[in-house]
Amino acid sequence: MVRKQKLVGLLLTATLLVSPVTALATGQNQLPDPETYAKEVPISAQEAAVIDVKSGRILYEKNADKKTLIASTTKVITAIVAIESGKLNDTVTISPNAARQEGSSIYLEPGEKYKLIDLVYGMMLRSGNDAATAIAEYVGGSVEGFAEKMNALVEKLGLKETHFANPHGLDHPEHYSSAHDMAVLTAYALRNPIFQEIVSTKFKTIPWPGKEWDRKMKNKNKMLDRYDGADGVKTGYTKKSGRCLISSATRDGRQIAVVVLNDPNDWNDSAHLLDYGFSKYKFETLAGPSTVVKTLPVSRGEATTVAIVSKSTVQYPIRTDEQNSVTRQIDLPASLAAPVRVGRPVGTMNVFLHNQKLASVELIPQVPVSDIGFWKTLQQLLHVMFTN
Repeated sequence: MVRKQKLVGLLLTATLLVSPVTALATGQNQLPDPETYAKEVPISAQEAAVIDVKSGRILYEKNADKKTLIASTTKVITAIVAIESGKLNDTVTISPNAARQEGSSIYLEPGEKYKLIDLVYGMMLRSGNDAATAIAEYVGGSVEGFAEKMNALVEKLGLKETHFANPHGLDHPEHYSSAHDMAVLTAYALRNPIFQEIVSTKFKTIPWPGKEWDRKMKNKNKMLDRYDGADGVKTGYTKKSGRCLISSATRDGRQIAVVVLNDPNDWNDSAHLLDYGFSKYKFETLAGPSTVVKTLPVSRGEATTVAIVSKSTVQYPIRTDEQNSVTRQIDLPASLAAPVRVGRPVGTMNVFLHNQKLASVELIPQVPVSDIGFWKTLQQLLHVMFTN
C-alpha cells in the first residue's frame, strides 16, 4: 500500500494554529503513487524525498521509508542539536579522541580551543568528523550522551525509521535513517535561522590556534554554485552508503529541500527534484483576511450586510492537478445582529485537501457595523409595516 503523506505543519501567516512538531501525526493526505513519480522525475537515487520547508508537505518520494545508511548527512541533526543547546559561544577544548577521528577532517589537534559555533561551521562546510566528535563530547558530555540527545529529537519529531549512534555518520549497525525522515528533519533544522545561515555559507574563516593565519574553509556543497537560489544543506559519502546529498533552495520566498541517498548522479538528480518541487507545486492561499467567505445579513445595523473573512491566512503547496481537491466546510449563523465588531469570531471554517483536514480557522467580520439604535430600528419597522 502506498504510504500517505504525513503533515509536518501548516504555514499560517497570521496565526500558526498547529505547530510543525505536533502536526506530524494530526493528518495525512494523498500523494501520487510511485509510478507517477517515476514518470515525472526519473532519478538514479535508490531513495529520495522532496519537502516544502515551511508547510512540511512531502512533494515527492522514492523508497522514502526504507531504512538505510546516510553517511555525513547525519551532521544535519548534529548541527541543530548543537545550535539548540544554547552553547554556541562556549569554548571547546579538543580531546585526543576527537582529533583522531577517521574520515573527513578539519585537522584539529588535541588541546586546541575553538568556539562551538566555529566547530559547527567546520563540520557543515568541510564535513569534519573531528569537529562533529568535539561538538558531541562538549554538548552531550560524551559521544553516547550526545546520541541520546539526537534520538530525543528523533522521538520529538515522530520519525519512525531513524536511530543515531554517532554525530558524524560513519557506518554503524545502529545508525540509520530514511529519505522521508531526513527530509522532515532537514525542514525542521532549516526553520532555525542560525542553521540556515551556516549551511548557506560558501566560505568561512575561523581562528587557528597557534598559527599566524586563520583557517579558511570552502563549502563542499557544489549545489550552492550550481543551482539558482540554492542555500544548503549537506553532502555525505561512505563506500556502503554511496553518495548522499541533502540540498535546499529558495525562490520567491518559498524553500524546498531535497534528499537523495545512494545516488551516483546526486548533483543532477537534486537539481531536477528542486525544479520539480518549484514547478509542479504552487503556494496557494486557501484562506485569508482578503478573501470573502460569505456575506451575512445584519439586523439593526447601519449596514444591512457584512462580509465574512478568515482571521488567519492559510497557505499550502498545491499540485496543479489538485485544485479541485480543495474543499471548505463553513460553520456560520444565518445572520448577525449589530453591533458587529471586527476581530470577534462569528464562526469557523475547516479547509480540506483530498478530504483530509489541513487547517481550522476562525471567521470574522471584515468591517464593523454599528447599531442604529432603538428609535431608528422602530422607524424602520414602522416604515416596512405601513409601506406594505
